[in-house]
Amino acid sequence: MARLFSFDANTPLLFTQFYFWAFFAIVFAGFAYLHNKIMLRNAYLCFVSLFFYYKTSGLFVLLLLFSTVFNFYHAQWMMKSATESSRRGKLIVGLAVNLFFLFYFKYAYFLTDVVNQMFGADFKVVDAFAVFGNILTGSQRFDVSSILLPVGISFYTFQNISYVMDVFHRRIQPVKEILNFGFYVSFFPSLVAGPIVRASDFIPQIYQKYELSREQFGLAIFWIINGLAKKIILSDYLAVNFIDRVFENPTMYSGFENLSALFGYSLQVYADFSGYTDIAIGIALLMGFRLPKNFDSPYKATNPGGFWKRWHISLSKWLQDYLYISMGGNRNATPATYIVILTIALVGLILSGSVWVAILIVLLILALNYIARRYPEKKKKITTNLNMMNTMLLGGIWHGASWNFMIWGGLNGLGILTYKFWKDCNIYTRTMLLTLLTVAFFLLSMLLQSPVFTIAAVWSAFLLLGTLIRFFYALAGGQRPFVRLEMWWAVLQTFVFISFTRLFFRSGSNLNPAEANQMAWQTARDMVNQIGGSWDFSQIGAMIAAYRTIFLLIAVGMLIHWLPENFKQRYRLLFARLPLWAMVLTVVAAIFIIYQFVTAELQAFIYFQF
Repeated sequence: MARLFSFDANTPLLFTQFYFWAFFAIVFAGFAYLHNKIMLRNAYLCFVSLFFYYKTSGLFVLLLLFSTVFNFYHAQWMMKSATESSRRGKLIVGLAVNLFFLFYFKYAYFLTDVVNQMFGADFKVVDAFAVFGNILTGSQRFDVSSILLPVGISFYTFQNISYVMDVFHRRIQPVKEILNFGFYVSFFPSLVAGPIVRASDFIPQIYQKYELSREQFGLAIFWIINGLAKKIILSDYLAVNFIDRVFENPTMYSGFENLSALFGYSLQVYADFSGYTDIAIGIALLMGFRLPKNFDSPYKATNPGGFWKRWHISLSKWLQDYLYISMGGNRNATPATYIVILTIALVGLILSGSVWVAILIVLLILALNYIARRYPEKKKKITTNLNMMNTMLLGGIWHGASWNFMIWGGLNGLGILTYKFWKDCNIYTRTMLLTLLTVAFFLLSMLLQSPVFTIAAVWSAFLLLGTLIRFFYALAGGQRPFVRLEMWWAVLQTFVFISFTRLFFRSGSNLNPAEANQMAWQTARDMVNQIGGSWDFSQIGAMIAAYRTIFLLIAVGMLIHWLPENFKQRYRLLFARLPLWAMVLTVVAAIFIIYQFVTAELQAFIYFQF
């Protein structure tokens, strides 16, 4: 019993463990008894969700409890304000408290580095909460030397912010019962890795009676099995048997293996994160609650902007509503726009150690500001792009205060801006620009012998090939557009671009914040050197044969991903409408197959660390 109710950091309660499904079976049995007694049901789910978080994160459940109690009472206090200015002031207080905890746990190392570099100090990071815990217990039970990131802190903090903002804008009324609000904040399927559940979408559901049709039951089971297959067969197996090995020691593997690991990581991170979401959606649906769709086949996107409308939709929408629009969106630039720009310039200065990075950012912004004032017709487009770039950079920094995440966010922002510029160019301008770029990159590659320019030259030549085909087709008087062929060409280009930005994302994802900058940059540089170095093409066939299971899984995973959505919808409904005996047999067969790919090492979900 002590083991059952205690926290073990080595065996957190994960969706992929048998212990979780035993836990869920017990929870669902209790839920079945209380499902239409709304107050009791919500209180019950609140307590079991808190227990789930305790089994996942230990005493960090106290932080979740504080966050829940604070936001519950703060929203009520805010709405009792006599004036609009008072209400707005209280909103700022609520946002500041929520963001304080997020910033403390995610950015303490970064801020300490800033102070040390600016003042020549040698401060060390100390976990203030561990110090307080040791004082309370009169012991040295808690390690004060490092700060551990609470699992899911970003997700439940963003949910609390959405609640406070929705109440402020009167989209919803403050929740009157604290257990109902606690249930919204801590609902265990989406608690530790999303999707981010908006208060205006979910809170109305907590007052509704339980309802689940036979078809919805089948769909819930489908999503759970689908998520487990993604996580265990694609994500975990690919990571343990190939991708992690290459990223840990890039120089031990060939350029082809490094490139394959980079493309494979795109599938791994999608299968991992969307697999968690699928399971969460299925579990919630079994209990009669609808969680938002979080992924929409993102690797079908034909441009970087389209990708971000399909990837982690709940976060993208949250950033759009509460960050992009708050800075002025596509209307104008606000003081917040320039505050964010200056903050990013400071971050760039600290992370790079070069004042030229900050100067370059500031000069670029001043130039854009001058152009906007000099040419009013361009002001709206420049403003929109500034706010969008700010949002992407802040989205990168949200993942971690390290140079690699900032580069990753910046590259995605540049990709969106480049596409906006590109789609306004005609075929002749596109051909000329790509020809000049390709020639320039090849010359730089030969003169400087730099792997970065070699990669850029090969990729620009790859893009130029498709553009030249369209160019000569236009010269020959061709009128009929090859819509489907062009779409798949754009999908392939977007996938390659997104995969290369992931080089910086993955390099620092599994590292302690204290060492993320140096180690991530070293890993990224080693992989670029290998991919952009000389290749022995005669060995590629042997490598594919040696990793045949890996390459087969990547191929199958991507083919399933690229299936038409209406086809996927048909086989989901086909499963959901199976007779119960046939559904049971199918599930047993699926679990047997999934079990064959279970790895010996425990693989937590990637987004637990964000």
